[in-house]
Amino acid sequence: MDESSTRHPMTGNEMSGAAEGGTERHTYDVVVVGAGGAGLRAAIAAHEAGARTAVVCKSLLGKAHTVMAEGGIAAAMGNRWPEDGWEVHFRDTMRGGKMLNHWRMAQLHAQEAPERVMELEDWGALFDRTEDGLISQRDFGGHKYARLAHVGDRTGLEMIRTLQQRTVALGIDVFMECTVTDVFKQDGVVSGALAYWRETGRFVVFDTPTVVLATGGIGKSFKVTSNSWEYTGDGHALAMRTGASLINMEFVQFHPTGMVWPPSVKGLLVTESVRGDGGILRNSEGERFMFDYIPEYFRAETADTVEEADAWYEDKKSNRRPPELLPRDEVARAINSEIKAGRGTPHGGIYLDIASRRSPEFIRKRLPSMYHQFKELADVDITREPMEIGPTCHYVMGGVEVDPDTQESAVTGLYAVGECSGGMHGSNRLGGNSLGDLLVFGKRAGESASAHAAGLGARRPQVDEDHVRAARASALAPFEVEGGENPYSIQADLQQSMNDLVGIIRTGPELQEALRAIEALKVRAASMKVEGHRQYNPGWHLALDLRNMLVVSEAVARAALAREESRGGHTRDDFPGPDPAWGTRNLVVRLDAAGTGVELHEQPLPVMPDELQQYFESK
Repeated sequence: MDESSTRHPMTGNEMSGAAEGGTERHTYDVVVVGAGGAGLRAAIAAHEAGARTAVVCKSLLGKAHTVMAEGGIAAAMGNRWPEDGWEVHFRDTMRGGKMLNHWRMAQLHAQEAPERVMELEDWGALFDRTEDGLISQRDFGGHKYARLAHVGDRTGLEMIRTLQQRTVALGIDVFMECTVTDVFKQDGVVSGALAYWRETGRFVVFDTPTVVLATGGIGKSFKVTSNSWEYTGDGHALAMRTGASLINMEFVQFHPTGMVWPPSVKGLLVTESVRGDGGILRNSEGERFMFDYIPEYFRAETADTVEEADAWYEDKKSNRRPPELLPRDEVARAINSEIKAGRGTPHGGIYLDIASRRSPEFIRKRLPSMYHQFKELADVDITREPMEIGPTCHYVMGGVEVDPDTQESAVTGLYAVGECSGGMHGSNRLGGNSLGDLLVFGKRAGESASAHAAGLGARRPQVDEDHVRAARASALAPFEVEGGENPYSIQADLQQSMNDLVGIIRTGPELQEALRAIEALKVRAASMKVEGHRQYNPGWHLALDLRNMLVVSEAVARAALAREESRGGHTRDDFPGPDPAWGTRNLVVRLDAAGTGVELHEQPLPVMPDELQQYFESK
């Protein structure tokens, strides 16, 4: 397991080691972990603020879950509806999150998203246009007005393309296929990070006073998910091990529409744009069932009849929206109920039908990715027949607890942004708010990190070499185990347990069983055995990922057990309705004193100022 030579970021040129044991070493002002929309926007902001900036990404530049956000960027630009404004978007976001959102984050997001969209266009993003040449905006669930700026159904891909191009043009260093395993502190503040090259296994030390976590979600802890292999809760776990806390971890969003057939693509996302552009949901009996699941608090603005819903699609002057465009948690629970009642499709889903509603030309123009996805992967022509879909683990509302204005965690110098941060979405995220979230808070995090680094001067914290040696030894420990267990079997059992016991519908006894299962898996993981060498070793990579997946899964299950109500993305069969008492507090988790378990405490919601409260009292 000798240290081999390594490559320069981006160029691939050979570099020699510069620290003990040949470990590669770099010095930056800001290190961003993750190269999705949030990470790239943070890196651009930090660089433009004058910081020496690097991006470290587990996979390849441009390979991020951001591309799965196909529908658009929610921003109250008023291009379709002049009545729309940040106040309406703020209210929709808070209501979608069942008022557990941090009001300041929802406010900043609603106010700044339009400017961030225009900025993206200035950098070369090619948005669809209205008849008047403005950026087109489409309807999405939970939004009162059509406000999602879009590029067909490939908006996330266009965002990544644009941000990636600007990152490269600015000359920001990017360490691809490089995984961060530890964040270091000196006297309680961030001093650096340890990573390793996935190709060679060689370690890298980053001397930096600021780390921005932008690692995305936790979906690979679940068996059925739209998430890619990278989404193992790395940022969540890194933050906890560094001393930060997580908030709202019980709230996991199961996107209503993932592919259910063939098995090789089960869980792959089917964009909400299909419903936004006229698609309807039917059960196996042909019934358009969503009319039976309209919550009372949406009754006034949701169509009660097929005729009202059809009129809305053709003439959107009405505020009575189709029930297919209810918030995602409502739609996912309705679909789950139909399947459990025996009205599911042959492959265990329900039908999403746009073929009977729109012309083939309209579908191929507005939904080109969906057309090709189903045609190539499932041999289904969505211009002629319905899709079989079902709920899939898609997004975690919970994440690192951060300051709303700066995105800094409780640990000085440690920031979090995007899906691995918490507070913005409360108990449920509205579709389209994720991309705006990435842009708005990515910029704020990058600027804040740069300002912190610039203010240190000669007081920059130093990496303790004993911490580096300990972190290296911990990462290499699986190679030293004799007769241990294969990490793949542990991952499979974790995914099955989370899928069965901490899924879309939960109960107290099942959550307790999940926690016992996770404890048993932690014991098994302590003696994981990795075969072979550090080069090209996916088993070793998974062994390191599992440490993160287990602690984050425990955080989700423990918070879900504590919250004895149903709200947003968290549904308890034994507590089927929302409880007003629970509507006044959040749950916060952190590592216990031993660093081996998760402890939980309650925290009151931040008080919303009167000038914002008025938007709810009069509506």
